[in-house]
Amino acid sequence: QVRLVESGGGLVQAGESLTLSCEISGSIGNAAGWYRQPPGNQRELVATISAGGRTSYLDSVKGRFTISRDIAKNMHYLQMNSLKPDDTAVYYCTTGTFLGTIYAPNSGWGQGTQVTVSS
Repeated sequence: QVRLVESGGGLVQAGESLTLSCEISGSIGNAAGWYRQPPGNQRELVATISAGGRTSYLDSVKGRFTISRDIAKNMHYLQMNSLKPDDTAVYYCTTGTFLGTIYAPNSGWGQGTQVTVSS
C-alpha cells in the first residue's frame, strides 16, 4: 500500500515561490505526477516525470514550475516560481506509470497541501 504525504504549501503573494515536497512509502510506480484542484474545479494534472526523467507540464505552468525527484529518498518535489492567483489550489502528488504518452496514477491520493496565492 502506498502512502503519500505532501507538504510545503502555504499562503504567498503573487510572484513569490514555493517548493512542495512529497514523501512516498510503499510500492511506487516508475513515474510521478503532481495534480491540483482549484476551488470549485476539477482536479487537473500539473506536471509529470517519467522513469527516464522526462518531464511534462500543464501549459499554464510551463517555465514556472519544475518537477523533480530524489529516488534514493523516495521524495518528489514541485518547485513553483512566479506564482499567480490562478495557481491557488490543493496540490496532490502521485506515483504511477505511463501508458504510451498518458500518465496513469496508481498510488491513490494523499491529503494534499493547500497553496494560496494572493494578488
